Amino acid sequence: MTRFGDFAPLCTSTPSYPWCNLFYRQLQRTSNSTLVGSSSSPRTAGVGINPTCFIPPTFSTTSDPPSPHLGNIANFIACALSFLLVLALIWLAHRRKAAVGRIELRTFLGLYALSLPLNAITTGSFLEQGGTAVVVLTALHAGVVAALFWALLANAVVATQIVEDGTWSSLVPYYTFAALIFGLGTYLSLDVALGVTNVIGAPADPPEALRSISLFVVLTIWPLVCVVLYLALMSHIVLRVLNERRPMFFYALSALLFVLSQLAWFLLGRVICTASNRRVDGAFLGTVLETAAVGVLFLAWRSITEESWDDEVYYPS
Repeated sequence: MTRFGDFAPLCTSTPSYPWCNLFYRQLQRTSNSTLVGSSSSPRTAGVGINPTCFIPPTFSTTSDPPSPHLGNIANFIACALSFLLVLALIWLAHRRKAAVGRIELRTFLGLYALSLPLNAITTGSFLEQGGTAVVVLTALHAGVVAALFWALLANAVVATQIVEDGTWSSLVPYYTFAALIFGLGTYLSLDVALGVTNVIGAPADPPEALRSISLFVVLTIWPLVCVVLYLALMSHIVLRVLNERRPMFFYALSALLFVLSQLAWFLLGRVICTASNRRVDGAFLGTVLETAAVGVLFLAWRSITEESWDDEVYYPS
């Protein structure tokens, strides 16, 4: 029976689910008996734990005769193009000198841009499973994702103008909590994989459950809470404070795209993987939809902020 915090169903049925890299290392250091089939050898294992479908690693030589594999090349390309788009959004945000929350939004976009190359690597089947490199990069990816959703929520708090945006009273807690949450997500991930502590990093009983309540909260519950609170705060600001309707279309569309991106990851991943004969999965579609959600979020922010201050010169009569 699946319990709260069990990653086993996701690591088995969801191709390219990056947090499975952490549990692969956990199983390696506890018991090899839980790794069967292609997952039993790091040289042939894709992303996942005994997955029903996975993209072969680039260095796999299981075919006869051996043929090179491209890994998760579709998601790699999606991440690369998304990275360029987000850099353009950061530049556009920088140009809006008078916009409320300009610095805070740029930080959010910067964190998302940082998550994209980590996403490409941790889901790409480019690194050998169980290795220190893939574990550390996956842990950093988890930390960035946790901090990213704090940055999203903090942007809504800044938009309320409780504190003046761009000042020390706004930026100090903004960056402090971002650093703390990043550190927490990274530490918990490394602890699950490497077992530094006996409480947090201890494997589940049985180990096949791949259970970690703390990691599940940080990487699943925490993002969901941040998204809900962000939408609630922005709805209040737009509808009640600004008395606008049009910007809510952007926020609603962004939320819809985000939901669709998660459905692409979790529901379409195995279908696409099987249909493409393990060449691509739902990861690239999830990345494209997530980036679209971020882009529409930028349009929503742009629609409720000023581009520049009134610089007209006053000539007395």
